[in-house]
Amino acid sequence: MRRIFFYVAVFGLLVGLAGLVLTRPKRVDEAQLSGLTPNLVRGEEIFFAAGCASCHSAPKSQGNEKLLLTGGRRFETEFGTFLAPNISSDPNVGIGSWSALDLANALVHGTGPDGQHYYPAFPYNSYANMTPSDIVSLHAFLRTLPAADTESEEHDVGFPFNIRRGLGGWKLLFSKPGWVVEGDLTDQELRGRYLVEALGHCAECHTPRNRLGGLKRGLWLSGAPNPNGKGRIPGLTPDQLDWSSADIAEYLKSGFTPDYDSAGGEMVEVIENTSQLSDDDRLAIAAYLKVVPERQIELEPE
Repeated sequence: MRRIFFYVAVFGLLVGLAGLVLTRPKRVDEAQLSGLTPNLVRGEEIFFAAGCASCHSAPKSQGNEKLLLTGGRRFETEFGTFLAPNISSDPNVGIGSWSALDLANALVHGTGPDGQHYYPAFPYNSYANMTPSDIVSLHAFLRTLPAADTESEEHDVGFPFNIRRGLGGWKLLFSKPGWVVEGDLTDQELRGRYLVEALGHCAECHTPRNRLGGLKRGLWLSGAPNPNGKGRIPGLTPDQLDWSSADIAEYLKSGFTPDYDSAGGEMVEVIENTSQLSDDDRLAIAAYLKVVPERQIELEPE
């Protein structure tokens, strides 16, 4: 019995150690950012394309107030309520002391400066496809924005989701860097893919999730229940969004649909961001949406 107990204990220890190794936070190789020169104009474009202010500005802020990234917005989900943190240039309660590498670790791997896992309410699974040069430029632009001394609030998440280490296991299952829509794409479609799949993180709302919150990539952009339980977020596949490319681009610029209706709900803030993009970028988004597969298969388990 002692020998059996010993072997069981050793096996448990090995499994535990393997789990710690497999779930450890990942980091970006610093060499990937070496020698890159930030471009502030490009950084501002990335800021709007990525929708940073839509989550990290204070609730009900308007206009230039949205450049004060105090955080505090609440995002209710079935796993708990997540609160956007302060990402202003304040060095104490914001991210003013972060290096470009710190930002890269957060965006690409969901890893904080202290080695903590971030919850995927922060869409790092999409931002993982950002280019190093865009990350460096975004970092430089964020440093030009005003500082705010508002303390970030803690997430309201219960057991077992409050165990951060467990997020390492979640990432093993559901963090899948790389593109979803592949094939012989034009330069315009490739640009649109980068804007939709990476910067705009559109799938985070428009793709259904399984019971553990992982995106069902086999049902890419096919529509999903609203995380707050109110209504449904529409699909963006060509069989569901049958607007012309020009109509899609106009909607992303003005918020007006082909039927002269206007955007409502959370799309209002999305339009505030996409309206800052160039006409070419909005047309690129439309071109990408036209090549997203219509007939999809649910591959991921519930």
